[in-house]
Amino acid sequence: MSILFDQIVFGPIKSRRFGSSLGINLLPLKDKICNFNCIYCECGWTDLKSVNDTFFSKEEILEAIEISFKELSLSNVEIDSITFAGNGEPTMHPYFSKIIDQVIFLRNKYLPGIKIVVLSNSALLSSKKVVEALQKVDLRVLKLDAGTEETFLKINQPLSSKKIDWYIDKLKEFQGKLIIQTIFLRGNYDNQFIDNTVVEEVDSWLKAIKEINPQSVMIYTIDRETPAENLEKISEAQLNLIADKVKAIGIDAKVYY
Repeated sequence: MSILFDQIVFGPIKSRRFGSSLGINLLPLKDKICNFNCIYCECGWTDLKSVNDTFFSKEEILEAIEISFKELSLSNVEIDSITFAGNGEPTMHPYFSKIIDQVIFLRNKYLPGIKIVVLSNSALLSSKKVVEALQKVDLRVLKLDAGTEETFLKINQPLSSKKIDWYIDKLKEFQGKLIIQTIFLRGNYDNQFIDNTVVEEVDSWLKAIKEINPQSVMIYTIDRETPAENLEKISEAQLNLIADKVKAIGIDAKVYY
């Protein structure tokens, strides 16, 4: 079972990480569009060959956003963040950078002071326009679920041939002005046992975190049904031990359980 958002703008919803969050989905409503195929994704498997839906136009998206921002500004509903998430990877929208510019303008007009957050898997950091757009928002929350190539391929199943070292190098280019999000899990998938909490995996991941030197690390585990069966939720106690290791290298970390 997958969970797909059926609107361009959704919420506000209560987020473990971002408080009362107004979500923005730049992707089609009936299909997941992503350049990863993560075994834990609540939106289900990535199958771009089966996609029949198309991207909303920039104009349709901005109209929906302005209507929502205006309604919120006139209401007594308080929000903490405006979060780009949705049915896949938001940076894949062909007009992502222009939409970001306009959302910043509309935020300043209707909801001044509210943080704009983008959740991304980092796969399009080779695009100058994507990077520049990410640098303009308040919080860039970028994925790094593994420290080794083997585990990266098992968990995230990227659709491109880019190696994990490429991702780490691109994340380092933000010079610390980013947040890393990491999901920890274990279980059997495709006749393989996967566990990114074992000492060797955590040590490799910590080495990458130290090199990237983010402003903070968000640590969490699976919370909803996953497309891959037999995945286990990691205990809060074990996540806290991993967070302590991040703090020991001088980087802030928080567990969201």
